[in-house]
This record gives sequence, C-alpha cells and structure tokens, in this order.
Amino acid sequence: MNILEQVKKLYKDGSILVKLIFINVGFFVLVNLLFAFSVDIVYWFSVPASGVDLLLRPWTAISYMFLHKDLMHILFNMLWLFWFGTIFLKYLDPKKMLSVYLLGGLSGAGLFIIFFNLVPQFSANGAYALGASAAVMAIVIATATYAPNLKLKLMFIGEVKLKHIALFVIGLDILGALGENNVGGHVAHLGGAVYGFFYTRELQKGRDIAAGFAQFIDKLIAFVSKKKIKIAHKNNKAPRNDREYNKWRGDRQAKIDRILDKISKYGYDKLSQEEKDFLFRESDRK
Repeated sequence: MNILEQVKKLYKDGSILVKLIFINVGFFVLVNLLFAFSVDIVYWFSVPASGVDLLLRPWTAISYMFLHKDLMHILFNMLWLFWFGTIFLKYLDPKKMLSVYLLGGLSGAGLFIIFFNLVPQFSANGAYALGASAAVMAIVIATATYAPNLKLKLMFIGEVKLKHIALFVIGLDILGALGENNVGGHVAHLGGAVYGFFYTRELQKGRDIAAGFAQFIDKLIAFVSKKKIKIAHKNNKAPRNDREYNKWRGDRQAKIDRILDKISKYGYDKLSQEEKDFLFRESDRK
C-alpha cells in the first residue's frame, strides 16, 4: 500500500474530527500549491464583508472556514480543534461536532459581516475573513460549557479547568476586537464562541437547536452516496467467465470479512459510509 492509499484509508476510516482536519490541511496544501504558480484563489473562497460580494459568492460562507494561507494559522487552529474535538467526542456524537463546526463557522461569518456593515469606522469594501478559527472556537466553547470543570494539564502551568481556558481565549478575542489588528478575525471568533455556548446551553436543557441542520446533512450525504453507488454500478462490469466470477466473488467476500472484522474490533459506528452502503447492498443481494 503506497502513501496515497494509506492517506485515503486513514481519511475513510477516521472520525469526523480526522475528516475535518484532513479537509483543512488538504485545502491548505492546494491553496499554497496554486499560489506557488501565481494563482491566488483566496478571493473566491474567503467570505467577504460586502453583502453584494457575498451574493455573488455565496459558497464562501462555508468555504472560508476551511481556508488558510499561513502555516502558523492552520497549525494552531488544527491543534485546538484536535485537543478540544477529542474531548467533545467523549461526551457528544460526531453529528453534533459537524453541526457545531459548520454552524459555529456560519455564526462567525454572520457577526463579521454585521460588524463591518454597522460599525461606522470600518468599511465592508474589500474586507474578508478566512480560516477555521470561528468554527474551532465554537467547538472549544461548546466543550468547555459542557464540561467546565474538566481539567487539562498544561505545560509549565499545571492543571487548568476548561472554563478558565475558555474565558482566557474569549478575553483575548475581546481585546483583539477592541484593537486595530485583525479586528474582523477576532469578531468572527466571538461569533463562533457565542454559538458554541448557546448550543450547549440549549442541549443541556434537552433542546438540540442543530437537529434540523444535522438531518439536512444526513440527507445530503445519503444523496451523494446514492449517486456514487449508481456510478459504481455503471462502471462495474459483470464477470464474463467462471475465472472472473470466482475472482469477483472472492474479492467481495474478502471485503465483507474485513468490514466484519472492523465491526468486531471498533463497532459499527466506526465504519465509513461507503462500507455501510456496501454491507447494505450485500445483504439485499443475499
């Protein structure tokens, strides 16, 4: 198995946290490869503060939260996402993580746009935001709100409660929003933080405010999966003789065995969507 195949396998078998990190890193590599050839796509994927520009590029409200140009920017974002995402998944399920990430990012973009269009000393013309910081901040604050007294051991500091870490990073963003450098970025972070806090508070009251959004994502994934299955069926030629049939049957049985072994070790929830679809088709076939 070559490196590319190993990366593909790691992505397919990984949790939603792994997938989010992969998408961010993959987008970062693509952006910088294109930039090396004098192709700058930041304009097309960063979210603009101008309402007119946003109408012309509506996809940027999503794409911006996966877009990074600077190495340190993506490094710190992915570290925070990994640390707090790992804790998040100990208490809440992967669907909730995806919902908090995406809706936290959208909340950050929304507050960024509102700020630049309502605060007189700032102009929306030419202003734009990029990076996963708002989405990651939503994960951080949602986790800290859910388990505020959980302690992390920090180097040179010792044990610190999650709520104190959350208050510290929020304080930094408030100070940043009151300053002159990267005001829009700090405002977007606060938008993500507000959503993360509100989401968890409502969840603790028994209300999942992102349930409808999660259902929409499920339907979208199911739709895409069906399209992939149809394409796979079209490209999968029927065996022409006994030798081809035996090989075809052996390959499918080997794949079934690998999936069943994975279920016995890690559970059904750890299967990728493609593996679940494959088992479903095989059960129907039998």
